[in-house]
Amino acid sequence: MSENAARSMARMFQMMSQIIEAEKDHLSELDGAIGDGDHGITMSIGFRAINAELSKLNLDRASPSDVMSAAATAFLNAVGASTGPLYATGFRRASKALAGRAELDLQACADMIEAISAGIRERGKGQRGDKTMLDVWLPAADAAANALSENKTSSAFWNDVLSSAENGAAATRSMIATKGRAARVRERSLGHIDPGAASAALLIRVMAETRW
Repeated sequence: MSENAARSMARMFQMMSQIIEAEKDHLSELDGAIGDGDHGITMSIGFRAINAELSKLNLDRASPSDVMSAAATAFLNAVGASTGPLYATGFRRASKALAGRAELDLQACADMIEAISAGIRERGKGQRGDKTMLDVWLPAADAAANALSENKTSSAFWNDVLSSAENGAAATRSMIATKGRAARVRERSLGHIDPGAASAALLIRVMAETRW
């Protein structure tokens, strides 16, 4: 590896921030149809804060767990809305799952996705079908676990994870929101992709494109 795992993870967060910036207006447009219209801005603020915090870390000595822990704290401090505690809890769970690991192999990546998913589910008390980011994270976690059990190559592993994530986001269009601000509009949320699911799919796309 040309860089250690902590640097790879920090680079992943930089790429996440870049893709959120590029899609910020679109995410807010999606949110405007069923929510407060600020999801893109909220995610932008959160990931900018993560990268500002990571710039203070000594990545030559930090572990992947350290990077995730710093990301959790930075996101929570920057984003007071519901998205803040959800991702902070997910990243905190991922930090614990990666404790003691110096490399990010497929097992570690599967555990990371599972931990983020579990943290979000626990904090938000949600499930698949609620028309939230969990409709992306939970299928992605399942796909990662299945690909790992089938001993798939790295390319096939990430193809399965990303495909599940993007299909999950698309599926929210046919759902009626039962959680979050979108739940206030109930049936009027039908026909719209959930913005949290859309941004989650972008984050997982970055994970898949990161050269671990």
